[in-house]
Amino acid sequence: MTVGLPDKHLWQGAEASFKNGITCTVNIPTEEVFTLPHKDRVDGIVTATRPLNLSGTMIEDFSLTFENGRAVKVTAKKGGEDFRKLIDTDENACRLGEAALVPNSSPISQRGHLFYNTLFDENASCHLAVGNAYRDTLENGIDMTDEDFQSQGGNKSLIHTDFMIGSEHMDIDGIQRDGTREPIMRKGEWAFEV
Repeated sequence: MTVGLPDKHLWQGAEASFKNGITCTVNIPTEEVFTLPHKDRVDGIVTATRPLNLSGTMIEDFSLTFENGRAVKVTAKKGGEDFRKLIDTDENACRLGEAALVPNSSPISQRGHLFYNTLFDENASCHLAVGNAYRDTLENGIDMTDEDFQSQGGNKSLIHTDFMIGSEHMDIDGIQRDGTREPIMRKGEWAFEV
């Protein structure tokens, strides 16, 4: 799978600062660093590595096929129709709004427990989210109009649903503009010192 990132994308962590001057950690515990994918530059097949609890319905053993940023096919052993309904919520619910990196050695991952709560479960694995992108992951995104945000590659949707894709087998490369590849993760772990 290839996930293109917009120009001027920003990687974020757990700490957020708001316009009123308050800084907080919005998700505890947290292990992720995340950004927004370009809404039109996602291609390939991705398979979830953990079940997704979607409003009480378990989506299991599922994969998504993306073409030009849109999820065009959903396969699932269980709950596939519910996931298809989710990505039909609006015209952009079938596009990605988040790409997050989490090492497989994170304490939540090592616990080996499914919490059935995405805010905890997402910290056990690299993950993607269908739907809305966080505006603060694009330079000046918070101050953009919806049209400008979307023209820069941000996704606007009524939903934002994370699903886990990471494992101890995952390798991730960053591909630079000139085509050179830079190792980001190898076997589920950072490929560099953090």
